Amino acid sequence: MNTTIAAGHRAETHPNFILGICCLSLLMVAMDATIVNVALPSIRHDLAASISGLQWVIDAYTLVVASLLMLAGSMADRFGRRRVFLSGMALFMLGSLLCSVAPNIHGLVAFRIVQALGATMLNPVAMSIIANTFHEPKARARAIGIWGAVAGVSMAIGPVIGGALTESVGWRSIFWVNLPVGAAAMVLAMRYIPESKAPRPRRVDPVGQLLVFALLASVTYAVIEGHQAGWGSTTIIGFFTAAALSLVALLVYEPRRREPLIDVRFFRSAPFSGATLIAVCSFSAFSGFLFLNALYLQEVRGLSAFHTGLCTLPLALATILCSPFSGRLIGTYGTRPSLLVSGMATIASALLMTQLTATTPLPLLLLTYAIFGVGFGMVNAPITNTAVSGMPKAQAGLAAAVASTSRQIGASLGVALAGTILGAHIHEGFAEASHPFWWLITGGGIIVLLLGWLSSTRWAHETTRHAAHLLEETPAGATA
Repeated sequence: MNTTIAAGHRAETHPNFILGICCLSLLMVAMDATIVNVALPSIRHDLAASISGLQWVIDAYTLVVASLLMLAGSMADRFGRRRVFLSGMALFMLGSLLCSVAPNIHGLVAFRIVQALGATMLNPVAMSIIANTFHEPKARARAIGIWGAVAGVSMAIGPVIGGALTESVGWRSIFWVNLPVGAAAMVLAMRYIPESKAPRPRRVDPVGQLLVFALLASVTYAVIEGHQAGWGSTTIIGFFTAAALSLVALLVYEPRRREPLIDVRFFRSAPFSGATLIAVCSFSAFSGFLFLNALYLQEVRGLSAFHTGLCTLPLALATILCSPFSGRLIGTYGTRPSLLVSGMATIASALLMTQLTATTPLPLLLLTYAIFGVGFGMVNAPITNTAVSGMPKAQAGLAAAVASTSRQIGASLGVALAGTILGAHIHEGFAEASHPFWWLITGGGIIVLLLGWLSSTRWAHETTRHAAHLLEETPAGATA
């Protein structure tokens, strides 16, 4: 009893410091998700990798993270949030070390999976720690805003740091960055983050977990390998069929389970459903952009990895400036202004990219990157805020995990689509082959714009109150 009081007291004494430690882990994981992109041409040359091999370097990571995020959250509730957080940090650091010595592309993909296993134990657990540290709603909203801002900034500066390291030391050094950052986070977490568990942890849902992984893995494999194997081949049709069957089974099975992996009642909230779809659209655009941008600048424009990183500075600076501004804007005016700006900026930048050629003037290219950075910088905070706001406190961690999962699904889908579209039209020239992807992103921006308006209407807020009432009235573990 005394230990519990002391731990609670320490959490109350150092809430901002705990937030800082959690953001340190987010900085490492989110930056790693994008730092690899600028090194892809070097990896391709050094390890003799194909375009699909490069896609798997990115998507093997995001696929595992997307599949296991919610499982990691429930395991943290059961075994202790700090314990799982520290275990994840250690595993992530081990994966980073192994990636830095990968002998071939297959080894690199395998070691990225090890990294991803560690990453699944970090972000959702850290979000749960934050939710249980900041008890006052306004303070928690501010903390979530800072969290969303750090996520955006981390992903934006990854290519800049990656370019500098790849050019000066080599692509393997991009994985070394995680070691000192991870070590510092572990030491601070052991010292300042108190252990905590859920009073009644959710049961593990192995069937639901397997169905989620089967769905995401089947779709990703089919999209990446479809062009090479043939869209009408038995293999690709089989994987798409497996994905469809997994989705149907998930929708039938989960509502019948007493403690489901995914509580479908969340999606009765229009803002929550909108936030997940916005996350998929926005992160598909961002990950696809980084994937194509690194290859375009280095293989078409002939720039070095360092100069490629420098070219992404307008995107990084715009994201760094807009992310905290978006958080403050949400606190005053709600999520609508941030999402409307994000949608319009995404549409504008994607339309400019549909005119991309091998000789597009560099100033115009940098302006396009800056506009894209505004769109991405404005969207992160409202995604998290919309997913968590209005939900019961006991469900905040699960709601945040679903939002994080939708980000990773979007990131995985964006790389898969970008590489596949590029491969299908590469005979037209690299720049021209990317045009269909930018039209696709234009459509995604329109979706963000429309959902940004719709999710902030009075009707939408009523659906959130109704969903929250259902979650409180029939908590997990009871028959819905």
